[in-house]
Amino acid sequence: PIGCGATGRGNISFVMIRQDCATREYLKDYPMYAVIKTGGKQYRVAKDELLEIERLPGEQGATIEFGEVLMLGGEGAATTIGAPFIKGAKVTAELVDQTRGPKLIAFKKRRRKNSRRRKGHRQDLTLVRITSITGAV
Repeated sequence: PIGCGATGRGNISFVMIRQDCATREYLKDYPMYAVIKTGGKQYRVAKDELLEIERLPGEQGATIEFGEVLMLGGEGAATTIGAPFIKGAKVTAELVDQTRGPKLIAFKKRRRKNSRRRKGHRQDLTLVRITSITGAV
């Protein structure tokens, strides 16, 4: 099958490109997106997306800026990859709510020794809405 990207068969890899892939016509309908790093994790975000991330300080309605942008792409533009971050790029978000994740139970049992341990954990989370993605100038 002919597609946009690499195809691997066994040890051989090759790339077949359609005409619209070369002219990037297929990217016109995709919104601008960014890959940001926060809380030791990486997230792919787009404008108006809701995102649950590790707890960040702030009140409801506060504005948060993420300066650690690893990649920008979409809207027919060429994809920009940072080394490790894109200088001057930032993602702005609005803090929607401070919440907690589901309860997780860690249960340990050693058989035939009457030894059981049960421990619960709920992760503190922040719910944010992405308001804008600004590329490097």
